[in-house]
Amino acid sequence: MRLIAKQHQTSRRRDAMMPVLAVAASLAICGVLILIAGANPFTAFGIMVSAAFGGKLALTETLARAAPLMLSGLAALVALRTRFWNIGGEGQIIVGAMAAAWIGALPQLPTHLLIPMMLIGAALAGAALAAVPATLKTRLGVDEVVSTLMLNFIVMYVMMALLSGIWKNPVTGWTNSPDILPAAEFPVFWNGTRLHLGVLVAFLAVGVIGILMKYTTLGLSMKIVGENAKAARHAGLSVARVTLLAAMLSGALAGLAGAGEVGGIQFQVIASISSGYGYAGIVVAMLARLSAAGIIPAALFLAAVTTGADEMSRQTGVPFFIADAMQGICLIAVLVAMTLSRYQIRFRPTSDSKASP
Repeated sequence: MRLIAKQHQTSRRRDAMMPVLAVAASLAICGVLILIAGANPFTAFGIMVSAAFGGKLALTETLARAAPLMLSGLAALVALRTRFWNIGGEGQIIVGAMAAAWIGALPQLPTHLLIPMMLIGAALAGAALAAVPATLKTRLGVDEVVSTLMLNFIVMYVMMALLSGIWKNPVTGWTNSPDILPAAEFPVFWNGTRLHLGVLVAFLAVGVIGILMKYTTLGLSMKIVGENAKAARHAGLSVARVTLLAAMLSGALAGLAGAGEVGGIQFQVIASISSGYGYAGIVVAMLARLSAAGIIPAALFLAAVTTGADEMSRQTGVPFFIADAMQGICLIAVLVAMTLSRYQIRFRPTSDSKASP
């Protein structure tokens, strides 16, 4: 069996249906897993939908969880469109969170500058971290998959060292960073919910990245470099420069996700500040078919799964980890669908058929 590239162009309608089919396939497979766990899949999925969208608190909680997924999805999108395989979103979220927490606790800053400086500082921290593997790739040829993945662990251990060291509360012994100042806490748009400023930042970022990718010279350069680096060089583009800019933009978006978690949710750095948002962003970007317009529904879907899985687990006894399984199955389903849209399967003839006249 082998894969042969299709000669005709793919249909836009068929391409648009791929994420829908991938989600349907993941739901069907997870339905089987829920059935094996001893629960009714239709009942379980009904509970998930109700817990994610059924009421003010449920809806706003889903939006709050979707915000970091949007930003990490955009981070993955920007990098992947340039063929920079950024697996370091998790580390970039963490450094963004640490930068935001440090700035947000500074009493020397004017109160009206705390939130803008937290956002800027988090974006710069994420961009600086992403610039390291990008420079290693363009200057030394180091594989970015390895370098970005390894940086995740380095950043995580640095964070744990800070939480167990200078940030550790000397009285309670809690391994959390100091709380940010009250003036640094993101404003909430709906009292009694966690619908904070970071959610608005995420939605605005989707629009900005969509415009950048479609209508600017940088966006066009990134697309050309991603599709054919050799042709980009012949066209006079600096592949190294475009790759570095794309990586830094990707890291900045991930850093903003960390700022949102600190400023709008936790108000400090905790060990689980990211909760896997960096890796989930790759799933979001693939579900969105590397399109900024698809980031919002893809992020909302995964956020709804995560939000609803808590309540589903409580009511049915199905393990919460079904949400993680659904994310992984979605990614595999999308990759399979993308492969089948570009290639057709050809079965090699058997030895008997070769021997026949």
